[in-house]
Amino acid sequence: MTVNLTRIYTRLGDDGKTHLGDMSRVLKTDPRVEAYGTVDELNSALGVAKVQPELPKQLQEYLERIQNDLFDVGADLCVPADSDRKQNPLRVGPEYTKWLEETCDLVNGKLKPLRSFVIPGSNPASAHLHLARTICRRAERRALAVEGVNQEVIRYLNRLSDLLFILARAAAEGEPELWQPGAHRGA
Repeated sequence: MTVNLTRIYTRLGDDGKTHLGDMSRVLKTDPRVEAYGTVDELNSALGVAKVQPELPKQLQEYLERIQNDLFDVGADLCVPADSDRKQNPLRVGPEYTKWLEETCDLVNGKLKPLRSFVIPGSNPASAHLHLARTICRRAERRALAVEGVNQEVIRYLNRLSDLLFILARAAAEGEPELWQPGAHRGA
């Protein structure tokens, strides 16, 4: 699949509408546009996490793969399932989610068991990965609102948020700060 971006502005969106991948036009507030727009936001947040100097090289490589796969997720979301588009649209398949699960198991297997929820902020890389995790959860909620959404996209985003949590823990320095339920109640 080749993508040619020769002209960045077209003025076609000035009326509050945009083209989907099948060239149909919808409002920019359409659930489908909200979903792939949030996936784009997630990809940008991962770009910020990826360039943090303390992020280990292996985690950078994971993020590079994820960022590329997120473009596939966006491509899937931008073409309705019932589209009469002549070419086969790019769809996310089970192999995407399988890789996430394998990577979750690999990285999590090296971490200490948790005894409470982690408070984000150990270092910039870890904090950015936690932020990306929350954006991923929103992308999943937005994708759930898309009529006829590919269910593998939902599974992918659900598993990706799990992996981002694990990667945030792996990127953290030292012992994480943990939630202490009710620690300041009555203080």
